[in-house]
Amino acid sequence: MPDEKNLSGTCRYALQVEYRGTRYSGWQLQKAQKRQTVQGCLQAAISSIANESVNLVCAGRTDAGVHATAQMVHFETRAIRKNSAWVEGVNTLLPKDIRVQWSAGVEPDFHARFSATARRYMYLISNSRHQPAIAEGLLTWCREPLDADAMHLAGQNLLGENDFSSFRASGCQSLSPNRNVMFLNVYRLQHLVVVDIKANAFLHHMVRNMVGTLLEVGAGHKNQSWVKEVLDARQRTQAGKTAPADGLYLVQVDYPAEFGVVTELREPPVLG
Repeated sequence: MPDEKNLSGTCRYALQVEYRGTRYSGWQLQKAQKRQTVQGCLQAAISSIANESVNLVCAGRTDAGVHATAQMVHFETRAIRKNSAWVEGVNTLLPKDIRVQWSAGVEPDFHARFSATARRYMYLISNSRHQPAIAEGLLTWCREPLDADAMHLAGQNLLGENDFSSFRASGCQSLSPNRNVMFLNVYRLQHLVVVDIKANAFLHHMVRNMVGTLLEVGAGHKNQSWVKEVLDARQRTQAGKTAPADGLYLVQVDYPAEFGVVTELREPPVLG
């Protein structure tokens, strides 16, 4: 049962975490890396509360500059603490741009990454004449007028299970390029263009490469059918440029009901 020690003498906990990725060198802890990572900060804070070293596993290893409103992580510890200790206690030890939202004891077979059935990302584009100042680092700016409807229709060419080699980074370590895109919606909210995409999993840079490709359509440089040609080519050189990191947010991770880990969509605050 959750909160009870398993045969190894440890308990497993799940946390939902929010962070602004602007000043971090991505999620993953890296050796000989002078710049801070989200995992490094969070792991140190949890280890302090647990009074022992813990290792964190996340649902999606976000890149430098990428944000999360609903990153999911798990860890094991021998320490027995109230959930409030893993939330309020940990938050007191974290920088202000990283926050634990909630904690729950989970079964030993729950895995933040491998138990997940889907991830959802939102990409925010400020489509205005002047680059925004207040939301700097939280949006990607595009001065060229964008046709969000054309981007949406073009994006429908990417739905379903496909080989997404055209949209994977050259250094992607995934053994398979196949992913299942469940939906991809593009819409406008005044000066913002929002790309909302959900898939079972994503390749390295997959969302940003998709957005960069859709921007070519939105700006009128390419037609909608070109996106299907890019997908079928299975060559990264055929797609658009990689969109900047600062517009990307991990907003939801789904799990089977059997784990009792219920998550909801958490839109980026700038949409509010």
